[in-house]
Amino acid sequence: MAGKSGRTISATPEKTLKKALLSWEGMLFVLFIAINILCKSISPVYTLTNVLREMPKYLTEIFLLFPMAYILLMGEIDISVGSTVCLSGTVACLASNAGVPFVGVVLITLAAGTACGMVNGFLTVKFRELPTMIITLGTQIVFRGIAEIALGDGGSVSLSNPEGFRAISGKLGPVPYMFFVVIAAAIVFTVIAERRVFGRNLYAIGSNSRTAFYSGIKVNRTLFTAYSVLGFFAGVSALFLTSVTYSANTTTGTGFEMDAIAMAVFGGISTSGGKGKLLGGIISAFTITCLRVGLGQINMNPQVILIILGALLICAVLLPNISQSLSEKKKKASRA
Repeated sequence: MAGKSGRTISATPEKTLKKALLSWEGMLFVLFIAINILCKSISPVYTLTNVLREMPKYLTEIFLLFPMAYILLMGEIDISVGSTVCLSGTVACLASNAGVPFVGVVLITLAAGTACGMVNGFLTVKFRELPTMIITLGTQIVFRGIAEIALGDGGSVSLSNPEGFRAISGKLGPVPYMFFVVIAAAIVFTVIAERRVFGRNLYAIGSNSRTAFYSGIKVNRTLFTAYSVLGFFAGVSALFLTSVTYSANTTTGTGFEMDAIAMAVFGGISTSGGKGKLLGGIISAFTITCLRVGLGQINMNPQVILIILGALLICAVLLPNISQSLSEKKKKASRA
């Protein structure tokens, strides 16, 4: 539109290549390329085919990133999702061994995960005065405890008939089916977050839930839905994880919640809510996955890999704060 000076003012901010590269997502993409170059230089077997071969065990965690990002955008958290994967995986193995057809196994597993998510959502809505960290800490213990009781003294169960799971763990050429499902989920979740009312509601609730409520947003319904969706995708993760391991035990899904949160935070999604883009989380997820594969190929100690990932996460949290403080100092200096 035209201003008083006669100049034409764009209704949308101008997008330039420089701004795109200097954005958090742009810098993550550059880091993604750098990580792949590094892995290629240190590992002679770091090829696309080998990365795709090793990727399925990490893709199961990426399923949890998308709904976890929604939870974080609202300023909430869920640390029970790893236990939900454990319980769902246990249900999948027991149902399959009981002779339930594979379609039934899939439905039962997804129902188990969704039920866990609905429990978290109900408790979050019913007891708004309690932090979700405390609520999901409790359900984390409960869900894994139920799985341990179901697994019995042995603490593990193996599939007696893995045919159905073998089918979903197949590949189209060198690319696992799971990869296509992850990409499809990434597109759907990104479109909803950025182009749909539900996504706008997530940001509004994360910025100020009380204001969002008085603006007519159904805060409780949105919370319940987001937690239920996270539970559903924990069931999806359990199905694909079982297709990789053909078993479940008391440690299944351990650390999945922290990995999903780390991917989201490293991708620029604020734990305080209302900030960040899912695109950044997706790029960070594949960056971390490639780094894990590359370092694993040179037989680096898994604990050292965790230290490196932890250092990257700390940097991701500190950099925005450092950048903000530097810009504030520049503003004060220019005023003086």
